[in-house]
Amino acid sequence: MKLIKLDAIDSTNEFLKGLSTEQSLENFTVVTAETQTKGKGQMGAIWNTEPSKNLIMSVFIDNFFINNNKVFDINIVVTCSIIQALEIFKIPDLSIKWPNDIMSYNKKIGGVLIENSFKSNGSISSIVGLGLNVNQTDFDNLPKASSMKAICETTFDKQEILFMIIEKLEKNISLWNQKSEAMRTDFTNRLFKKGVPMPFSDQNNQKFMGIIQGISANGKLEILLEDDSVSEFGIKEIQLLY
Repeated sequence: MKLIKLDAIDSTNEFLKGLSTEQSLENFTVVTAETQTKGKGQMGAIWNTEPSKNLIMSVFIDNFFINNNKVFDINIVVTCSIIQALEIFKIPDLSIKWPNDIMSYNKKIGGVLIENSFKSNGSISSIVGLGLNVNQTDFDNLPKASSMKAICETTFDKQEILFMIIEKLEKNISLWNQKSEAMRTDFTNRLFKKGVPMPFSDQNNQKFMGIIQGISANGKLEILLEDDSVSEFGIKEIQLLY
């Protein structure tokens, strides 16, 4: 694993993306930063972090999947790897809030942003960004956010966490062809509020009740509705209200 450590950067994803266009990168090249000024979440959402308190990282993954239909597979292998790594550090009640938020109890402690590049020669590379709240404890304006330290009341070594995440990620990617169904099942079983009647809001701000069942073959969220039908929803088509 090649590790590039930065003090401050606008976005580790953008830095790594730029690097990948300028040179041939080793698989699992990692960029970390102590401070990030323009951190991004899904669909352009902004992610802010206290300097030096949290794990801000991006990793380059080359040719994990070979066609558009499998694009959600990298989401599965990444989020499951993060959860497995955090279990080593005894973080309690971990789950995945679809599609890519890392939860402990009812609090968000991390978020993933995956950006894929489809090259003219047919190869596909991915930049996987992770923002993980590690030692930050001030979340006054973010009632749904927390951190590993706030939940466990102990200070963590960010580099230890980084190495464990990459170790799990490399292992799971190497085993994907043999264990993809088991990992997909693991992802589904770890879904936040799966099997629990919950309120949702759709794109038109219409509220409704539903029960998360799992994910479709292409990663859409499957929800059992009040009329006993099951509907699929893509990213930003639905919001879980909790």
